[in-house]
Amino acid sequence: MLGRLTLGTALAAVALPAQAADANADLNRAWAAGYRAAFTCSSLWNGAGKPLDAIERDELTGIYPEIEADVRILRAEVDQKKKLVSVRYRDDMPPRIAEWDSREGCVTLPIGAVPRERSDYRPGRPNLDDRPWPLGDAEALAPMPRAPSRYERAVMDAASFGGRTSALLIVKSGKIVVENYELVHDIHTAQRTFSVAKSMAATLIGNAVLDGDIDVTQPAMIAEWQAPGDPRAAITTEQLMRMASGLTSDTAGNRSDAIYMGGASVRQWTVQWPLLNPPGSVYRYANNDTLLAVQSLKAARQKVLDERNARSAMIRRGPALDPVAFFDRLGMTRTFAEHDADGDYILSSQVWTTARDLARLGLLYQDDGMWQGQRLPPENWRRFVTTPSGPQPAGAFGYGAGFWLLNKSEGIPADAFGAFGNRGQYVVVIPSRRLVIVRQGYDDDKNRLDIAKLVAAVVAADGR
Repeated sequence: MLGRLTLGTALAAVALPAQAADANADLNRAWAAGYRAAFTCSSLWNGAGKPLDAIERDELTGIYPEIEADVRILRAEVDQKKKLVSVRYRDDMPPRIAEWDSREGCVTLPIGAVPRERSDYRPGRPNLDDRPWPLGDAEALAPMPRAPSRYERAVMDAASFGGRTSALLIVKSGKIVVENYELVHDIHTAQRTFSVAKSMAATLIGNAVLDGDIDVTQPAMIAEWQAPGDPRAAITTEQLMRMASGLTSDTAGNRSDAIYMGGASVRQWTVQWPLLNPPGSVYRYANNDTLLAVQSLKAARQKVLDERNARSAMIRRGPALDPVAFFDRLGMTRTFAEHDADGDYILSSQVWTTARDLARLGLLYQDDGMWQGQRLPPENWRRFVTTPSGPQPAGAFGYGAGFWLLNKSEGIPADAFGAFGNRGQYVVVIPSRRLVIVRQGYDDDKNRLDIAKLVAAVVAADGR
């Protein structure tokens, strides 16, 4: 199976025929080219963008060991006019290409695919910067004392919490009381969310529940599972959100290399996996579960759209699923939800956003789904996504439905929960303290942030 060839460490432990070893090396090099193309593209043009030398330092280090050497060697060709990044990995093969769109970020094309023809004009996102916080950026900061505040003192030595921090933001009672950035980063610098995107997916599902478009307790709407006798037809959208589908996944964490780096379609990769355990019986963290939950959401909304069109002479056009429109309602206008070449969103990981936009997401949950006087997810959705139900992970943190739980951590209120992502991406919400903590970073396996330690320090400062 294609994804298994990325397991270089496992393959190195056995004697491989030369042909198989060469094939594995070729695939890893193709993956590496896709990785460099995608990350260069998104880092250059999402948000405020970053210079190439910073991209080399930040996004193209600390990655999977089986591809890192190739990522460092391969060169990227950047077409600023067409907003394309090309990376050639073999002389006899076409380059890997990522192309940018001003509304939805970069698409990593399948090997050999040709970029679409398009005009230079592409409408961008609304600019809400001058509006009052949190919809815009005006009046976002709390009055700052001359001396460092208790919150600033608590986090002054960022290195003591581990990892490499690029952005740290603390919001107290709706106002920013700490906002620190590293080097080239600022309020408009977008970074990849990694798995924080899973919490964004849960939020989009909540909005659809409010609209009556989906019932997460019902079987997921995955067409490929509907053949008579297919046991996967019983898997609910909620079980997918809770990482309890029972489906097989290729690796722990289910890296989804074929989608993230290979240009494979979301649907092609996710619907194929067979059932391994009864749905709802085993917790196994998997990108595929979130991607399938989003596929179920898209199908449910498409069904509602089709039904409305059938009842009306006026055809309602537009996509069944539009994360960007939802983010724009929150003022998250520098959040880019990227998708595959077929238009399916990669909401398990492939979202790029800023620290302030993550704070906006946190504030939505701090206020239990209310935003600017409007309800977006339904009442008690916060309780739903932060309530453990069914199997749980064995580590220090519990899991709800798209969000992690910090209720077992010393010095942290029991209602604390968060969106967690690889390489140190965090949004922690503590409703009882009116606190939102955002941390972005470039951690690696040797140096990781202790998020519980950081949150406990902020809570202690809040109590003084």
